[in-house]
Amino acid sequence: MWDMTHLALLGLAISLIVFGLGWVVCARIRNYGFLDVFWTLSIGALASLYSLLGSGTLLRRGAFAAAALVWSLRLGIYIALRVGKSHPREDPRYRSLRERWGDTWGFLLFFELQAVIAFIFSMPFLLASMNGAPQLGIWEVVGLGLALAATAGETLADYQAQRFKNARSEQRGKNAILDTGLWRYSRHPNYFFESLVWWGFSLAAFGFPWGWTTLLCPILMLYFLLRVTGIPLTEKHSLESHGEAYRSYQRRTNRFIPGLPR
Repeated sequence: MWDMTHLALLGLAISLIVFGLGWVVCARIRNYGFLDVFWTLSIGALASLYSLLGSGTLLRRGAFAAAALVWSLRLGIYIALRVGKSHPREDPRYRSLRERWGDTWGFLLFFELQAVIAFIFSMPFLLASMNGAPQLGIWEVVGLGLALAATAGETLADYQAQRFKNARSEQRGKNAILDTGLWRYSRHPNYFFESLVWWGFSLAAFGFPWGWTTLLCPILMLYFLLRVTGIPLTEKHSLESHGEAYRSYQRRTNRFIPGLPR
């Protein structure tokens, strides 16, 4: 069994190596959209590594790793299929970054920054893997339950979006806006549930020694979704593609937290 410091260093080293290789692959195929696949799957992989090598209770290690894998594999496979189907057309978010930076070594630094961030997001699972308490606590049960329920919500939002995209070109026209199902109550229900996933994982780890540090995960996720590569770039692309139809959708539908349409 490894101690926490050495297991953390191993996880960080593996993350840096994997994302470095990911940059090579994405640069060669000229599609940085696959970064999202590396990021999502890497957290499930790190959680599994911690579960195998940690010294904590087997039940806890297994429960946290299983919850991480359910989230990671579901979202990672979904993104991989979406990006692969669009290839060689690149995700608009990364096209914007390419226009800003050019095709330079800056993207390697960006990938390695993502490796560090992925390691930070693996901290709830690292702490769980080292906890030797014999039974799962109430906060662990509630937190993991919230994460799994939010994963189900995100899955439904992604399914509704994909079903709409498949039908739009044939039946509804290119300017049609998805405003049914969960998307009637939020312009980004997938991002809302993604945020809840990380509040759940953080809550599950909060009672551990140093567990409060995992609050950085949902806070960072909110920042990325609300201010960086999530909603801002997604809405910029939607406005460029759909114009007034999307502006009308913005006026009547909550941006993030679901609520009744106006």
